[in-house]
Amino acid sequence: MGQEESAAHKEVDLAQIQELCTTFMKECPSGALHLHEFKRIFGIQRESEEESAYIETIFRSFDANQDNTIDFMEYVAALHLVLRGKLEDRLKWSFKVYDTDGNGRLDRREVKRIINIIYKIKMRNTDYNMTPSEVCDRIFELLDQDKDGQISLTEFLEGAQQDEWVMDVLKLDVNVSGWFIHNRNKDP
Repeated sequence: MGQEESAAHKEVDLAQIQELCTTFMKECPSGALHLHEFKRIFGIQRESEEESAYIETIFRSFDANQDNTIDFMEYVAALHLVLRGKLEDRLKWSFKVYDTDGNGRLDRREVKRIINIIYKIKMRNTDYNMTPSEVCDRIFELLDQDKDGQISLTEFLEGAQQDEWVMDVLKLDVNVSGWFIHNRNKDP
C-alpha cells in the first residue's frame, strides 16, 4: 500500500511539473524568462527590497549560462531541483546562491549578505534571538574547519548535514517551492 501511495504521489508531482512547464511556455513563448517576468510570476513587483534581492539571487542561480534569461531547460532544471531535488543537490544550489563571486568559496561578506536577506524574510515573524552578524559568526565557527576565513563546498555540505541549526539556516528554505506551486496559476 505504501508503494502505491508513493507512486501516486510521484505522478501528481510529475503532473504539476508538466503544468508548470506548460505555464512557462504560455507566458514565455520565446522560451526565455527575464528577471522582471520572474519577479511578476512570484508576485515580487511591489514587495520588500529584501524579497526583491532574494528573488534576483534565485534567478541568477537558475540562469546557468548567465545570459540574463532563464530558458526552458534552465526552468525545467530549476523545477526539478526545487520540487524534487535531493538534499545534497539543494545544498549545492544553496552554496551557489551564497557564492556570489563564483570562486567556489564563501567569505563572510557573501554569507552575511544572504543571511541578512533570509533574516528579514524568514525571521520577521518569529522570536529569533540572534542578529545576522551573530548567525554569520556561528556559521563560520561551525563550518570553517580549517579556520582560513572561507567555507568550501565540502565544509558547507558536511557542516549542514551534521548540525540541524546550520541546515535550517543554510538550505535557503524560504518556500521557493511554495512560490512555484502557489503562483503557477496566477493571472499576470
